[in-house]
Amino acid sequence: MKRSETISALVAAGLVLLVCPCVFGAESFNIRIGTDSQNEVGAALKIVAVMTALSLAPAVLLTTTSFVRVLVVLSLLRSALGTQSSPPQMVLIGLALFITTAVMWPVGTELYERGLEPYMEGQLSFEEAYSRGITPLRSFMLRQTREEDLMLFYEVSQSPYPETPEKVGMHLLVPSFVISELRTAFEMGFLLFVPFLLLDMVVAAITMSLGMVMLPPALISMPIKLMLFVLVDGWNLITGSLVRSFA
Repeated sequence: MKRSETISALVAAGLVLLVCPCVFGAESFNIRIGTDSQNEVGAALKIVAVMTALSLAPAVLLTTTSFVRVLVVLSLLRSALGTQSSPPQMVLIGLALFITTAVMWPVGTELYERGLEPYMEGQLSFEEAYSRGITPLRSFMLRQTREEDLMLFYEVSQSPYPETPEKVGMHLLVPSFVISELRTAFEMGFLLFVPFLLLDMVVAAITMSLGMVMLPPALISMPIKLMLFVLVDGWNLITGSLVRSFA
């Protein structure tokens, strides 16, 4: 494989180790160090590769799944409501993780069945398992990535444009996917802000017209926004919209 594809393979291995830890036993990481110096160097390199993949796994998990969009939208929703630290950040992160799990479950299942399981059974080499297993993840990311963002990174790296989707390099697809997700998340956040902003403006206009200059409009508008959000079952609507946006 090319250098970029080798790096992508190590990163993907870290993602697999994080998503499916239950399928690995302790014997899966049994690395024997021989007596001669050549074997010792090879074993040391293997340990470095595994530790590097494990350290990159959280970042890979966050940037190659739906987590970015979900967390940004939930954070913007909290800002629109004006509740500052409620719900707490840890609650939002936990909710985003479980929504991401629900969205990515079919992709993870296909990745395991096509690549990881045959590799663990010795039916495929690592290169073949990576090539087959990365296909569903690449397809998911390509569906959510704008062509303009993907072409931007191909121009930056001065790489030739891919002829087919299967030839899109993961080292260029991942940053393209992330900025596309950020754009989509901010678009959804803007639509969330509009009704709450209008409500804040109406409350501010009413308090000013009544001469209540010393009364902060947010003190009145925040309970109203919370009441309206609960009455329309806002959490159900927001979560449903987020999940359906990945269809």
